[in-house]
Amino acid sequence: MKYPVEIGFGNVRVSAHFILETLAFIIGFRYFLYLKRKQSDPIPESNRIWIIIGAAFGAFLFSRLLGSLEDPQAWARADNPWLYFYANKTIVGGLLGGLLFVEITKMFLKEKSSSGDMFTYPLILAMIIGRLGCFSAGIYEPTFGIASSLPWAMDLGDGILRHPVALYEILFLMLLWFSLYSLEKYTLLAMGVRFKLFMIAYLMFRFILEFIKPVHPLVWSLTTIQLACLGGLVYYYRTLALLFYNPGKLAMHEQ
Repeated sequence: MKYPVEIGFGNVRVSAHFILETLAFIIGFRYFLYLKRKQSDPIPESNRIWIIIGAAFGAFLFSRLLGSLEDPQAWARADNPWLYFYANKTIVGGLLGGLLFVEITKMFLKEKSSSGDMFTYPLILAMIIGRLGCFSAGIYEPTFGIASSLPWAMDLGDGILRHPVALYEILFLMLLWFSLYSLEKYTLLAMGVRFKLFMIAYLMFRFILEFIKPVHPLVWSLTTIQLACLGGLVYYYRTLALLFYNPGKLAMHEQ
C-alpha cells in the first residue's frame, strides 16, 4: 500500500484520511440521532442541544490545544502558530475538552441528569472510522508507532517496520464496544456509568499506547497526552474506586 492513500474523483484526488475523518463526524452524529429516537432521553431537547454545542466547542478547542502541546518547542518555532494550533489535534484532548464544557454547560442549565451515555457508542463508532483514516495516512499523520520486529509490524511509508498503532486502537475500540454491550445485556448500569467506563478504559489504553509511539516527553518522561490521561483518570477516581472495590454499586438496582 502506498501512503498516504488517496481516492480519485475524475481528475481530482482527495486523501482518504480527510474523507474518513469527515465520514466519522457524519456517521457518528447520525448514529447518535438514531439511538436518541429509539431510547428515552432524560434530558429536555433544548438542554440536549446546548450540551451538544458545548461538547463540540470543548472538543474542538482542547483537541487542538493538547495536540499542539504534544511538542511545545515545535509550536513555538512554527512560522504560523495559529495554523500549527489548528492543524494539530488529538482525540484525548477532544474527549476531555468535550467533557469539561459539557459539565460547564450543564451547570449553567442546572441540568442534573447524566448526558454521556447516549454519546458513548456513537463516539466509539466515529473513533473507529477516524482511526481508519489515520491508518490510511501512514507516517504522514502522527498516529504511527516506533520501529518493531513483531510479525505484524508494517511499513507505513518510510521503509521502516513499525507498530500499526492506529490498528491497535481500532481493535481496542471494537473490543470495548463489545464488552460494554455484553455487560449491559446482563447488568442495568446506573445512569452515566456506560460513559464513565468508556472514558476510563480509553484513557488507560492511550496512556499505555504512548509508550510505543515516537513522542516528546514533557514531565517525568511522560508525554502531554499521558499527563492528560492521568488527569482524566483522577477525575473519575470515584468510579475507579467502585470498579475495583464495589462494582455492584455501578448497577442501577443498587442506586
